[in-house]
Amino acid sequence: MKKIASIDIGLKRIGVAICLDGSTVIPQNAIIRKNRNQAASEVKRFLQEWDIDTLVVGLPKGGSSEDEMKRRIEHFVSLIDISSDIEVHYQDEALSSAEAKEMMQGQVRQKRDGRIDSLAAQIILQRWLS
Repeated sequence: MKKIASIDIGLKRIGVAICLDGSTVIPQNAIIRKNRNQAASEVKRFLQEWDIDTLVVGLPKGGSSEDEMKRRIEHFVSLIDISSDIEVHYQDEALSSAEAKEMMQGQVRQKRDGRIDSLAAQIILQRWLS
């Protein structure tokens, strides 16, 4: 069974989710981003700890800044320095953060803890799996 992770890359936090059985997606603690290199090395460590085979990266499609965001996200993924045995796929993340916020409505007082970011990563991975 392939172990799959997804990340939702933001400027302050990186949401993370995993799927170890091919169907159940579990959000993980978000990675707080101090700078690009620190965040990339934490993502790499996460992928190694879970022995991930496939990484799904959220990519915003449409909108005026699509090309710029794609360039930034691909650059960040290159910083992770992923070993060649991990497949990388990009998945449209359209409205995943809004959907995550809606799911968490009334449950989250402290919005900066990263739960919404990791829920967005969970939504991205569920979309990719289906």
